[in-house]
Amino acid sequence: MARKFFVGGNWKCNGTTEEVKKIVTVLNEAEVPSEDVVEVVVSPPFVFLPLVKSLLRPDFHAAAQNCWVKKGGAFTGEISAEMLVNLGIDWVILGHSERRQLLNESNEFVGDKVAYALSLGLKVVACIGETLEQRESGSTIEIVAAQTKAIAFKVSNWDNVVLAYEPVWAIGTGKVATPAQAQEVHYELRKWLVSNVDAEVASKTRIIYGGSVNGANCKELAAQLDIDGFLVGGASLKPEFVDIIKSATVKSG
Repeated sequence: MARKFFVGGNWKCNGTTEEVKKIVTVLNEAEVPSEDVVEVVVSPPFVFLPLVKSLLRPDFHAAAQNCWVKKGGAFTGEISAEMLVNLGIDWVILGHSERRQLLNESNEFVGDKVAYALSLGLKVVACIGETLEQRESGSTIEIVAAQTKAIAFKVSNWDNVVLAYEPVWAIGTGKVATPAQAQEVHYELRKWLVSNVDAEVASKTRIIYGGSVNGANCKELAAQLDIDGFLVGGASLKPEFVDIIKSATVKSG
Protein backbone atom coordinates (compact mmCIF):
# COMPACT_ATOMS: atom_id res chain seq x y z
CA MET A 1 0.00 0.00 0.00
CA ALA A 2 1.36 3.40 -1.01
CA ARG A 3 2.07 5.83 1.80
CA LYS A 4 -0.11 8.94 1.50
CA PHE A 5 1.96 12.09 1.02
CA PHE A 6 1.93 14.35 4.09
CA VAL A 7 2.56 18.10 4.18
CA GLY A 8 2.69 19.87 7.53
CA GLY A 9 3.07 23.60 8.05
CA ASN A 10 4.74 24.61 11.31
CA TRP A 11 4.00 28.30 11.88
CA LYS A 12 6.20 28.30 15.00
CA CYS A 13 5.90 31.43 17.19
CA ASN A 14 4.51 33.70 14.47
CA GLY A 15 1.33 35.52 13.60
CA THR A 16 -1.37 37.95 14.64
CA THR A 17 -5.10 37.32 14.35
CA GLU A 18 -5.21 39.23 11.07
CA GLU A 19 -2.15 37.46 9.64
CA VAL A 20 -3.56 34.09 10.58
CA LYS A 21 -6.86 34.89 8.85
CA LYS A 22 -4.96 35.87 5.70
CA ILE A 23 -2.92 32.66 5.65
CA VAL A 24 -6.04 30.54 6.14
CA THR A 25 -7.83 32.44 3.35
CA VAL A 26 -4.97 31.67 0.94
CA LEU A 27 -5.12 27.98 1.91
CA ASN A 28 -8.90 27.82 1.65
CA GLU A 29 -8.84 29.28 -1.86
CA ALA A 30 -5.98 27.10 -3.10
CA GLU A 31 -6.50 24.40 -5.68
CA VAL A 32 -4.58 21.41 -4.38
CA PRO A 33 -4.63 17.64 -4.90
CA SER A 34 -7.42 15.75 -3.16
CA GLU A 35 -7.28 14.17 0.29
CA ASP A 36 -6.68 10.83 -1.44
CA VAL A 37 -3.33 12.17 -2.68
CA VAL A 38 -2.09 14.39 0.14
CA GLU A 39 -2.78 14.94 3.84
CA VAL A 40 -2.34 18.58 4.85
CA VAL A 41 -1.90 19.73 8.45
CA VAL A 42 -1.15 23.28 9.64
CA SER A 43 0.21 24.08 13.06
CA PRO A 44 -0.44 27.59 14.40
CA PRO A 45 0.55 28.76 17.89
CA PHE A 46 -1.79 27.46 20.62
CA VAL A 47 -3.67 30.75 20.97
CA PHE A 48 -4.81 30.59 17.34
CA LEU A 49 -5.79 26.90 17.24
CA PRO A 50 -9.56 27.41 17.78
CA LEU A 51 -9.64 30.25 15.22
CA VAL A 52 -7.76 28.25 12.60
CA LYS A 53 -9.86 25.14 13.21
CA SER A 54 -13.06 27.15 12.81
CA LEU A 55 -12.00 28.80 9.53
CA LEU A 56 -9.90 26.09 7.86
CA ARG A 57 -11.25 24.09 4.93
CA PRO A 58 -12.52 20.63 5.96
CA ASP A 59 -9.92 18.64 4.02
CA PHE A 60 -7.05 20.28 5.97
CA HIS A 61 -6.36 19.66 9.66
CA ALA A 62 -4.95 21.69 12.54
CA ALA A 63 -2.07 20.58 14.75
CA ALA A 64 -0.64 21.82 18.01
CA GLN A 65 3.10 22.51 18.17
CA ASN A 66 3.58 20.71 21.47
CA CYS A 67 1.76 19.27 24.48
CA TRP A 68 2.56 18.23 28.02
CA VAL A 69 3.98 14.81 28.83
CA LYS A 70 1.13 13.62 31.07
CA LYS A 71 -2.27 14.63 32.39
CA GLY A 72 -2.74 18.33 33.10
CA GLY A 73 -2.64 19.87 36.55
CA ALA A 74 -0.13 22.07 38.37
CA PHE A 75 2.06 22.68 35.30
CA THR A 76 1.95 26.43 34.74
CA GLY A 77 2.25 27.45 31.11
CA GLU A 78 1.74 23.97 29.71
CA ILE A 79 -1.03 22.68 27.45
CA SER A 80 -2.22 19.11 28.01
CA ALA A 81 -3.08 16.53 25.40
CA GLU A 82 -6.53 16.34 27.00
CA MET A 83 -7.11 20.01 26.16
CA LEU A 84 -6.21 19.39 22.52
CA VAL A 85 -8.64 16.49 22.37
CA ASN A 86 -11.29 18.71 23.95
CA LEU A 87 -10.75 21.31 21.21
CA GLY A 88 -11.08 18.65 18.52
CA ILE A 89 -7.45 18.99 17.41
CA ASP A 90 -6.28 15.90 15.51
CA TRP A 91 -2.50 16.31 15.42
CA VAL A 92 0.43 17.43 17.57
CA ILE A 93 4.09 18.05 16.69
CA LEU A 94 6.46 16.65 19.32
CA GLY A 95 10.23 16.69 19.76
CA HIS A 96 10.94 19.59 17.41
CA SER A 97 14.65 20.41 17.43
CA GLU A 98 13.96 23.90 18.76
CA ARG A 99 12.39 22.35 21.85
CA ARG A 100 15.12 19.73 22.14
CA GLN A 101 17.83 22.41 21.94
CA LEU A 102 16.30 25.49 23.60
CA LEU A 103 14.29 23.68 26.27
CA ASN A 104 16.52 20.63 26.72
CA GLU A 105 13.86 18.05 25.88
CA SER A 106 15.64 14.69 26.01
CA ASN A 107 15.02 11.69 23.75
CA GLU A 108 13.30 9.92 26.65
CA PHE A 109 11.08 12.91 27.44
CA VAL A 110 10.01 13.13 23.79
CA GLY A 111 9.32 9.38 23.75
CA ASP A 112 7.09 9.77 26.82
CA LYS A 113 5.26 12.70 25.19
CA VAL A 114 4.63 10.77 22.00
CA ALA A 115 3.28 7.76 23.90
CA TYR A 116 0.98 9.89 26.07
CA ALA A 117 -0.43 11.88 23.15
CA LEU A 118 -1.09 8.67 21.20
CA SER A 119 -2.81 7.11 24.22
CA LEU A 120 -5.40 9.89 24.08
CA GLY A 121 -6.06 9.41 20.37
CA LEU A 122 -3.93 12.25 19.02
CA LYS A 123 -1.86 11.73 15.89
CA VAL A 124 1.79 12.68 16.25
CA VAL A 125 4.45 14.21 14.04
CA ALA A 126 7.58 13.08 15.90
CA CYS A 127 10.68 15.10 14.99
CA ILE A 128 14.25 13.82 14.88
CA GLY A 129 17.47 15.18 13.41
CA GLU A 130 21.16 15.88 13.88
CA THR A 131 23.17 19.07 14.36
CA LEU A 132 25.86 20.24 11.95
CA GLU A 133 28.56 19.14 14.38
CA GLN A 134 27.03 15.66 14.56
CA ARG A 135 26.77 15.42 10.77
CA GLU A 136 30.36 16.52 10.28
CA SER A 137 31.55 13.95 12.81
CA GLY A 138 29.77 11.21 10.83
CA SER A 139 27.27 10.33 13.54
CA THR A 140 24.02 11.32 11.78
CA ILE A 141 22.54 7.81 11.60
CA GLU A 142 23.58 7.02 15.18
CA ILE A 143 21.88 10.19 16.45
CA VAL A 144 18.58 9.77 14.57
CA ALA A 145 18.49 6.07 15.45
CA ALA A 146 18.84 6.91 19.17
CA GLN A 147 16.06 9.50 18.89
CA THR A 148 13.80 7.02 17.08
CA LYS A 149 14.66 4.24 19.54
CA ALA A 150 13.43 6.37 22.47
CA ILE A 151 10.07 6.69 20.68
CA ALA A 152 9.93 3.03 19.64
CA PHE A 153 10.64 1.98 23.24
CA LYS A 154 7.36 3.60 24.36
CA VAL A 155 5.14 3.10 21.29
CA SER A 156 3.53 -0.19 20.30
CA ASN A 157 1.19 1.06 17.56
CA TRP A 158 2.71 3.25 14.84
CA ASP A 159 -0.48 3.85 12.83
CA ASN A 160 -0.80 7.44 14.06
CA VAL A 161 2.88 8.38 13.95
CA VAL A 162 4.61 10.38 11.23
CA LEU A 163 8.40 10.63 11.62
CA ALA A 164 9.84 14.00 10.60
CA TYR A 165 13.54 14.03 9.80
CA GLU A 166 14.78 17.58 10.25
CA PRO A 167 18.54 18.12 10.08
CA VAL A 168 19.03 20.92 12.61
CA TRP A 169 21.64 22.61 10.41
CA ALA A 170 19.05 23.02 7.65
CA ILE A 171 16.23 24.54 9.72
CA GLY A 172 15.70 28.21 8.97
CA THR A 173 19.24 28.55 7.65
CA GLY A 174 18.49 28.44 3.96
CA LYS A 175 20.74 25.37 3.79
CA VAL A 176 18.90 22.31 2.63
CA ALA A 177 19.99 18.69 2.65
CA THR A 178 20.47 17.60 -0.94
CA PRO A 179 17.81 15.18 -2.14
CA ALA A 180 20.46 12.43 -1.99
CA GLN A 181 21.47 13.35 1.59
CA ALA A 182 17.85 13.39 2.74
CA GLN A 183 17.02 10.14 0.94
CA GLU A 184 20.02 8.42 2.52
CA VAL A 185 18.84 9.23 6.05
CA HIS A 186 15.22 8.33 5.27
CA TYR A 187 16.38 5.01 3.82
CA GLU A 188 18.48 4.29 6.92
CA LEU A 189 15.57 5.20 9.21
CA ARG A 190 13.25 2.85 7.37
CA LYS A 191 15.92 0.13 7.56
CA TRP A 192 16.20 0.79 11.32
CA LEU A 193 12.43 0.32 11.67
CA VAL A 194 12.62 -2.99 9.80
CA SER A 195 15.33 -4.26 12.16
CA ASN A 196 14.04 -2.82 15.44
CA VAL A 197 10.25 -2.64 15.07
CA ASP A 198 9.00 -4.68 12.11
CA ALA A 199 8.84 -4.66 8.33
CA GLU A 200 5.17 -3.71 8.17
CA VAL A 201 5.65 -0.64 10.36
CA ALA A 202 8.68 0.31 8.26
CA SER A 203 6.73 0.07 5.01
CA LYS A 204 3.65 1.92 6.31
CA THR A 205 5.18 4.69 8.45
CA ARG A 206 5.56 8.00 6.68
CA ILE A 207 8.97 9.62 7.03
CA ILE A 208 8.83 13.28 6.03
CA TYR A 209 11.61 15.82 5.54
CA GLY A 210 11.94 19.26 7.10
CA GLY A 211 14.67 21.85 6.74
CA SER A 212 14.37 24.89 4.44
CA VAL A 213 11.83 23.21 2.15
CA ASN A 214 10.42 25.71 -0.34
CA GLY A 215 8.58 25.96 -3.64
CA ALA A 216 11.82 25.67 -5.59
CA ASN A 217 13.24 22.49 -4.08
CA CYS A 218 10.13 20.52 -3.05
CA LYS A 219 9.57 18.57 -6.26
CA GLU A 220 13.08 17.17 -6.41
CA LEU A 221 12.89 16.18 -2.75
CA ALA A 222 9.41 14.66 -3.19
CA ALA A 223 10.71 12.44 -5.98
CA GLN A 224 12.99 10.55 -3.57
CA LEU A 225 11.78 7.03 -2.84
CA ASP A 226 11.70 7.25 0.96
CA ILE A 227 10.57 10.88 1.35
CA ASP A 228 6.85 10.80 2.11
CA GLY A 229 6.23 14.51 2.50
CA PHE A 230 7.42 17.59 4.33
CA LEU A 231 7.29 19.52 7.57
CA VAL A 232 7.59 23.10 6.38
CA GLY A 233 8.66 26.03 8.54
CA GLY A 234 9.05 29.55 7.15
CA ALA A 235 7.57 28.75 3.75
CA SER A 236 4.32 27.57 5.38
CA LEU A 237 3.55 31.23 6.20
CA LYS A 238 3.78 32.16 2.51
CA PRO A 239 1.68 31.41 -0.58
CA GLU A 240 4.43 29.03 -1.81
CA PHE A 241 3.15 26.53 0.78
CA VAL A 242 0.49 25.75 -1.82
CA ASP A 243 3.22 24.80 -4.32
CA ILE A 244 4.73 22.50 -1.72
CA ILE A 245 1.36 20.79 -1.20
CA LYS A 246 1.09 20.34 -4.97
CA SER A 247 4.45 18.54 -5.05
CA ALA A 248 2.49 15.51 -3.78
CA THR A 249 1.57 14.86 -7.41
CA VAL A 250 5.20 13.87 -8.05
CA LYS A 251 4.43 10.71 -6.07
CA SER A 252 0.90 10.06 -7.34
CA GLY A 253 1.61 10.99 -10.95
